[in-house]
Amino acid sequence: MIVRERPGLRDIFFALRGSILPRVAPRLAVIGLVSLAAVWLVRAHPDVLSPLSGIPFTLIGIALSIFMSFRNNACYDRWWEGRKLWGQLIISSRSLARQTATLDEASRAPVLRGLCAFAHGLSARLRSQPEAPRMAPWVTLDDAGALPNPTDAVLREIGAHCQRLVAQKKLSDIHYSILETQLSELAHVQGACERIAGTPLPFAYSLLLHRTAHLFCLALPFAIAGTLGWWTPLPVLLISYTFFGLDALGDELVDPFGVEPNDLPLDAMARTVERDMRAAMGETDLPPPLQPDKFVLL
Repeated sequence: MIVRERPGLRDIFFALRGSILPRVAPRLAVIGLVSLAAVWLVRAHPDVLSPLSGIPFTLIGIALSIFMSFRNNACYDRWWEGRKLWGQLIISSRSLARQTATLDEASRAPVLRGLCAFAHGLSARLRSQPEAPRMAPWVTLDDAGALPNPTDAVLREIGAHCQRLVAQKKLSDIHYSILETQLSELAHVQGACERIAGTPLPFAYSLLLHRTAHLFCLALPFAIAGTLGWWTPLPVLLISYTFFGLDALGDELVDPFGVEPNDLPLDAMARTVERDMRAAMGETDLPPPLQPDKFVLL
């Protein structure tokens, strides 16, 4: 996730870190060359392109803008839902830590350490990384690497530990039901995150917008070259930057759990859970919060 202040005048024109420009620059270069070729063609053969009307391009541009805004809204909804789910993970983890405060240290530690493992494991799982190495400092799971869902196994182990505490009369049935509610909420968070990660936007819908945007930007110079002459590349590049930028930004937001600059900082939020749980266990030598690297927080 990009972490920086509101862009000033200098940043608007020169900031590249966090900008979508580097990602669309090759396409803009092609559009610029096509624009120059269109100007040359209309100068060399004025009878070919001069009769072209810009009205169809105006109508297509308006329709393309509307459809692209729908797609970007859908992509942002996925990004924001992912952020809310991880916020709920942090809240439920803190609630579990508070609700286990009456337990003795030996009974409470496995729950809090399991929550650390769950947060780090879910972060790795959503990024298609190995879960077991991230969870190893906190829990010991037999054959964790062979389990289909090690992160969920941690929640099951926390639940089994709470059931053992009930059997040992260290935890009342009412207290157990309260803890089970929080564990169910964490399971819901994991399932909802997996739903987002495993269900992309329909490919045909994205492909249609990609093709339409590229064809529109490639054809636009030939519609206005006869009117604007050598000024044609300027408005064409500005329009292309807008369309290609929105298209590329949607591609980043559609998968909010990746490692691109605009994706959610899963590792930083997992570190937040770790710090809270270790503080609840009475530790004072806590790891520092993760800091942005060149304005990017992962």
